[in-house]
This record gives sequence, structure tokens and C-alpha cells, in this order.
Amino acid sequence: MGFEDGAEQGSTSGGYAPQSSAFEEAIKQGEYQPEFLSKFPEWKKMSRHRQFQYIRQGINNRERQISTQWAEVNNVLNFSKKPHLQEALRNLEKQLQNLREDKEELFVEYSK
Repeated sequence: MGFEDGAEQGSTSGGYAPQSSAFEEAIKQGEYQPEFLSKFPEWKKMSRHRQFQYIRQGINNRERQISTQWAEVNNVLNFSKKPHLQEALRNLEKQLQNLREDKEELFVEYSK
């Protein structure tokens, strides 16, 4: 677990410092927007590369959450008799599309 070991040891060289549990929880919950993550003090201490790794992790978590929600809605019993669920699926599909667009924009931004 090389990536996590540096964070757990509390080493401050190279911008690696222990992460707050609130920051880690935000990433686990699928937060990925730099504007939101910059509210955490440790964000400003990280290298750009490390910031991007956390952004990618947040995006992957959010994508997994939305895909799971989509599958749960799609697998509801008697789905065809519940037209309001079609709207829920469309909303989730829009969220996935927006997430993919955000991902592309962030890849471009953090590749500079």
C-alpha cells in the first residue's frame, strides 16, 4: 500500500501530510470538484499531481455511486408499470454524462 503508507506515516516531505478524516470521507462520498476540495486545508499543501489523484478517485467513486443507483432503479419490480421511474433513470444518465464531461475537463486542466 505504497500510496497510503506515506499519508499514514505523517511525512511532510513532498507535500505528503496526513489527511483529515473529513477530507477522506468527502473523497469516498464522490466529491471531486477542486473548488469544493480546496476548502480543506490539506488540499493547498498537496502537489498538483496528488490533487489530481484525489480528483480521479472522487470521480471514480461518484461514477460507481450513480451507476449503482441507476441499476437499483432499473431493477425495480414492475418497472414498466412505473413511468415516473423513467424520469429518475434519465436524471441519473444526465448526471453520468455531466460527470464524464467534468472528467474530461479536469484531465485537460491537470495535464498542463
